[in-house]
Amino acid sequence: MNPVSYWFQRCSAAENVAELNEHFVDYINVGGYPEAVLSSAVRADPRRYIGADIVDKVLLRDLPSLYGIQDVQELNALFMTLAYNTANEVSLEALSQDSGVTNPTLKRYLEYLEAAFLIKVVHRIDHSARSFRRASRFKVYVTTPALRSALFGPVAADDQAIGALAETAVFAQWFHASVDLHYARWRTGRVDREVDMVHLDKRQKPGWFLDVKWSDRPAQKPDELTGLADFASRHPGARVLVTTRTLLRSLPRWPGPGSLSAVPTSVYCYAVGRDAIHDPSSARFWRAVE
Repeated sequence: MNPVSYWFQRCSAAENVAELNEHFVDYINVGGYPEAVLSSAVRADPRRYIGADIVDKVLLRDLPSLYGIQDVQELNALFMTLAYNTANEVSLEALSQDSGVTNPTLKRYLEYLEAAFLIKVVHRIDHSARSFRRASRFKVYVTTPALRSALFGPVAADDQAIGALAETAVFAQWFHASVDLHYARWRTGRVDREVDMVHLDKRQKPGWFLDVKWSDRPAQKPDELTGLADFASRHPGARVLVTTRTLLRSLPRWPGPGSLSAVPTSVYCYAVGRDAIHDPSSARFWRAVE
């Protein structure tokens, strides 16, 4: 089946992407919390009900009691920094310099926050899909983008932070599955290149990968997708995708091999999230990356 036709079949709302995007932004701001759906008061003030609830119950009470954390304010400050910078690459060295916390303590804090299902650490690979021996740089995502919105305020569709939160939303769908996810980052000459999400198969080879964009520019100017094209040329057997804001189309003329599918981010999130919940063992779940 043609990948573009497949995506139209996977989500009937693809024909009304504008409306689906409104719901997607709503999901970014309050999704992941049933009380926000059921209570208009929570939806009206998520910072008060969700943000304060997370900080007071989990960071300041549950985690310290479970792991014997002494400096809860230090842990809270780290989480705030990570949540604000969700989907961005960070390093232990920079976090240590900014916070004054030693690397071993930072590593423990990251383990605590992952155990509490507040964050997810995603590790880096190079253009050959090899891991780094000294993995000092990595990405951290909050497990639902609404965490960031609850702590720092809701975002609109054109806010500067929406790109990182859209990427966080995509990762959040895959966190429900036991999928080996990484991101790729390398340097070509003086230029840093990156692929947002790479799935490694059992042979530790890229099975599929994609870039997450909250813009239609990738579908309009696919020649600018140099990082994605470079990675695709090095791994021609893998499936490749780019997400957009509204456009759903095939891009046969792009710098990489074969044809590239462009799919709205909201459509992609809906398809992956729905199959992860309703039919996780189905082959259709894995076809959601085509």
